[in-house]
This record gives sequence, C-alpha cells and structure tokens, in this order.
Amino acid sequence: MVALCYSSSMKFLIASDIHGARIPAEKIADIYSKGSFDKLLLLGDLLYHGPRNDLPDSYEPKAVIQILSELKNEIIAVRGNCEAEVDQMVLPFSVLSESAVVFADGIRIFMTHGHKYTKENHPGGIDAFFSGHTHIPLLETAEGITVLNPGSISIPKGGFPPSYALYEDRRISIISLTDGSVLYKSEM
Repeated sequence: MVALCYSSSMKFLIASDIHGARIPAEKIADIYSKGSFDKLLLLGDLLYHGPRNDLPDSYEPKAVIQILSELKNEIIAVRGNCEAEVDQMVLPFSVLSESAVVFADGIRIFMTHGHKYTKENHPGGIDAFFSGHTHIPLLETAEGITVLNPGSISIPKGGFPPSYALYEDRRISIISLTDGSVLYKSEM
C-alpha cells in the first residue's frame, strides 16, 4: 500500500477503467491539463480491455501509454484486475499497488480498484473509499464513509455515459465525459 500526504485545499481528477481507449484518455489528459489539479488519481484497468469486455472504441493501448507517460509525475495509480507486470514495464509510474491512501484536507482517502477491497471490505480507519471496477458511477455515504466510483471513461455500464470524478475541498462530483453534465455531487 502506498501512503501519500498533502496539505489542505487539494484538487484531484479521478478516473477509472480506461481499458486502452485512446480518445477517453486524451479527453482526461486535456481536462487535467486545463484544470489546475494537484494529482490525477487512476483507479486501475488502464491498458487492457479484459476478457469480459468488448474492445472499446479507439482501443489503442500504445497511444494510452504515451498519453499517461506524459503525466507520469502527476499520477497516483492502483492496480486493477486487468493490470499485469508487463504493464509496469511500459508505464513510468507505479501501477501494481493494490491500494493507496491519500491524506488530503484532513481526510483519509483509500484508493483501490474494487475487485479485492470493496466498500464493505476494506482496512478501515478511512474517511473515503474510492474504487472503480464496476464501470457504474456511485457516490454515497455508507457507515460514515464517503464511497466514490467515478464509473468508466471508456466502457460505461448500467446505462450511464462515460464518466470521471472531481474532488476539491471536500466536495466530490461525478461528471459525464460526453457533455460535462454533473451526474452526482456531494460534500464530505
């Protein structure tokens, strides 16, 4: 597990389940570059589409490697169920940790993909639980913990559009990658 500490007034862009799709990765990189963010939090499944998913539109994992590599110093990433050791060989930032804890604005954010740790099964002692995996956006409070799933930017499920999340000053929003509309928002 990786633990990182930050000061107050943090701003994070949060995305999950890119699955090697170039166009959504480009959109996220563009949003990040224009948004004065402190970090890009990636919740796994970055390059490979996985055997249960169809190939996403614009499936170009080598292009996604280049896009993400340009942001290597900005990214905090965790391992998804589709990450493999070969992914670490081609990406210049850590992608094999099952989880990370980010301390920001006085809160403890537990980051994971969601295939091993879940909102019901996590190490505890946290204020927020961020995960992907299901490709379905979710923002709720469960037993005093803020639970976020930003959805998938490339292979959305459950009838939702491709989506990502924003965290700023204890406020979280899930945003449609298609039109920028707010799907969910909450304060911690």
